[in-house]
Amino acid sequence: MVARWWHKLRDSPEWQLLFGAIWSADRKLTVGWWALVVLRAMLPPGLSVSIGWLVGVVGDHDRLLPPLVTVGVLFVAMQTLGPLHTQLATNLGDRTSAALQDRLMVATTGPAGIAHLEDPDLASDFTLARDFDLGLTAVRMRDAMPNIGSGFAGFGAGIVSAVVVGGFAWWAGLVLLVVWLSPHFLLRDSLAWKDWGSAEIKEHQRHAEYAYRMAVDTPAAKEIRLFGLAGWTAGRFRDRRTKLLEIALAAFRMRERSVGLSLLALVVGNGIVFATLARAAINGDLDLSRLIAYAGTAMGVSALANLDFDWWLSDASRPVPLVNGLLGRMQGAGGLPVGHRAAAGLPASQLRFENVSFGYPHGSGLILDGLDLTIEAGQSLAIVGQNGAGKTTLVKLLARLYDPTAGRITVDGVDLRELDVDSWRGQVSAAFQDFVRYQVPLRDNVAPAGGSDELIMESLEQAGASRLAALDTVLSKQYAGGTDLSGGQWQRVALARALARVRAGAKLIILDEPTAQLDVRGEAEVFERILQATRDITTILVSHRFSTVRHADRICVIEHGRVIESGSHDDLMAINGRYRTMFDLQASRFDDDLNDEFDDDFDDDLADGLNDDQGELA
Repeated sequence: MVARWWHKLRDSPEWQLLFGAIWSADRKLTVGWWALVVLRAMLPPGLSVSIGWLVGVVGDHDRLLPPLVTVGVLFVAMQTLGPLHTQLATNLGDRTSAALQDRLMVATTGPAGIAHLEDPDLASDFTLARDFDLGLTAVRMRDAMPNIGSGFAGFGAGIVSAVVVGGFAWWAGLVLLVVWLSPHFLLRDSLAWKDWGSAEIKEHQRHAEYAYRMAVDTPAAKEIRLFGLAGWTAGRFRDRRTKLLEIALAAFRMRERSVGLSLLALVVGNGIVFATLARAAINGDLDLSRLIAYAGTAMGVSALANLDFDWWLSDASRPVPLVNGLLGRMQGAGGLPVGHRAAAGLPASQLRFENVSFGYPHGSGLILDGLDLTIEAGQSLAIVGQNGAGKTTLVKLLARLYDPTAGRITVDGVDLRELDVDSWRGQVSAAFQDFVRYQVPLRDNVAPAGGSDELIMESLEQAGASRLAALDTVLSKQYAGGTDLSGGQWQRVALARALARVRAGAKLIILDEPTAQLDVRGEAEVFERILQATRDITTILVSHRFSTVRHADRICVIEHGRVIESGSHDDLMAINGRYRTMFDLQASRFDDDLNDEFDDDFDDDLADGLNDDQGELA
């Protein structure tokens, strides 16, 4: 029984906060915080006893100075230690918040894969855990720790006062201890919000978060205003936050029966003790000095009934186990088997997908189903297919953001899972369709891990982006002296980032719709530059634009998670299969006289590119 109670206590959010989170955040501040708790707990009962002492020696001028000085010192200490404790606790709260946020960052960025970031349950819990620092899902630590510290000090003062009252009669101190603690047990369920992490709360929180991000993020600003969605966005946020508030208020309503029982216990218990003190004084069994000391400390026991302390502690501590648990849960969802083999110089021979199948953990079936594909090192391979065919999934597996559900991927005959993840990714460069627009200087956008100005400028030149901005210019107008770029310019920066990685030694480059935001002439120019820069390494291109695809050494068509055709552009056109159908469908949307405007070498390429600018192949 005792062991079970102890384990329950150790697993409680309150324990994890007080003896785990704050200790990990700053040990010196934690020791100071607890020391002030103990010191402040001793002051109120000490002051009551000192006042009784002072009253007892009134009239004896020779003995008046010591108790008078003691009373003065204790009073001044009570007035000064409170503000000092508050400042220290606020600092400790900030450090604890920072430490918990650091854990969340480790939980999200630590796993080698990305499955944990695409898990809706983990995403909801992460939102709850993250927003505690904003005061949205829990009270802020900087606000809570001073109140928790004062609550503990008052709680300690009540216990010490009860012990002092026990000097009058052992049962008197015990009675006061029990009755003043009773509200914590009778009203605890009314004060603690137990449903804060329920599915309903998570759902409202997620929708409120989405509406908030839509309102404040720049990319959505144009459409919100153009389509008159400002009221809808604000209303969506307001409605969800109102529902959250209503649930919280309903959870905090006290039950009348519990309040009545608490009042009855307090009146009866205190009445018995104070009546006994009065009778002892009337009968001459208790002098004035001791009466004042016992009466003062008896009143001081009331500090035990500080219900605000329960609320602050419960509310502030509840995100702690969630944050601690997310670390393991996210690692479990996004973690990948650890390989130890170095990947330097790979691939030197070939990459192979051997009967690879894959389905997302929360998806509805297989995306890849028994896919077989060989990619020769040093060659370029283009992958085409309808939306949902598995092209991007194939890229994720190759970058080892996921592992296959079945089958294996080999690099020069070595299972990809046997390679060290960081070592393998050091050999891979990529330009994704959903590339990141870093709000940092152009230099850091091109070479986030660092690189010489010469390497950066050459990479920008190869991507056709050498004149966009100075290297030290921040690519965001939200910063002084910063600038913003068009979609096509940003895509050139993303391509320069991929090319810089190649110049730094990567042996495989993945291009996922690398020119989707460029016009036709820009696409032709940039892709020729890319082929020139990557002619000696393995290149994998995913694109809907056949004007780009046709330049690859080999093209494979994926459908229903499998390769159904593979060969050069001319070979695939000759067999008159699926590739030829898609190519002709894309080209047929243009009038022949439009193609005549272009050079003969590029007429089909540019026409297809223009077609894709107007609409992707379904």
